[in-house]
Amino acid sequence: MPWLQLKAEVPPQQAELLEELLLAEGATAITLQDAHDDPVFEPDRGTTPLWDQTILTGLYDDLDGLADMLERLSAAWAESLPGEPCPVIEHELIDDRDWEREWMDSFEPLRMGQRLWIVPSWHQPPEDDAVNLHLDPGLAFGTGTHPTTALCLEWLDGLALDGELDGIELLDVGCGSGILAIAALKLGAARAIGTDIDPQALSASRDNAERNAIDESRLTLRYPEQMGEERFTLVVANILAGPLVELAPTIAGHVADGGRLALSGILEAQADEVIDAYRHEGLFMDEPEVREGWVRLSGRRPTKD
Repeated sequence: MPWLQLKAEVPPQQAELLEELLLAEGATAITLQDAHDDPVFEPDRGTTPLWDQTILTGLYDDLDGLADMLERLSAAWAESLPGEPCPVIEHELIDDRDWEREWMDSFEPLRMGQRLWIVPSWHQPPEDDAVNLHLDPGLAFGTGTHPTTALCLEWLDGLALDGELDGIELLDVGCGSGILAIAALKLGAARAIGTDIDPQALSASRDNAERNAIDESRLTLRYPEQMGEERFTLVVANILAGPLVELAPTIAGHVADGGRLALSGILEAQADEVIDAYRHEGLFMDEPEVREGWVRLSGRRPTKD
């Protein structure tokens, strides 16, 4: 069965109205896309920022009455925003497809470093004797495909090869899907704590831990306010530059004497600010590792004499 697709480009202050109007006409799904490929970084908590020009798309399973629908949309727009011209609404018929299958087919196992593989839950591991981390990319809190996550995973894999993960305790700040904490545990860490402000992220981490047969005693999940003053041999935080700078005293404060730190989610132009923030907290910071304009920073707290 074909589908009717309506699509229009609007500024952010008009996006909510158009979304309401498309839903009122019976849209089965609404998507929002960036019209000009401009990234949105570091939104304030509780906000949903949009791009300067946003493309809204409504999908309909009823193909009849298109002309009447467009007239109703135009009239409702004029009533809601008198004097503002209604955006141009394009329409087309699109073929029915197995969207879920196409989406699943786009995710293949990813190799991270020498031993670690990220394996979507519906795939068989390419190497049975490798360290295979089974993940559901549908959770979308961190899948290994983004350079920031890949840089952290490769770093963890390198530490494991050097024996630096064996038996340690790790803190994953902003754990998302739990991918970094679970990878560290599978690579040899003894115990990990994952924190996140989003309850869905903690749920995703818990699901992925079960998927990878990680015992509850090895992975503890908490909200940030539940953290005490524990210090860890290894701390990782793959979030964004603004929160990393703001939280530098807290994150650095969890790094034990002689402990290691890895930070990511940082644009190359933001690296110096983040480095300065953590040097101010007494950590020795290494040169940035850069990939596709994104950065992973690593550092160490010196051992007390």
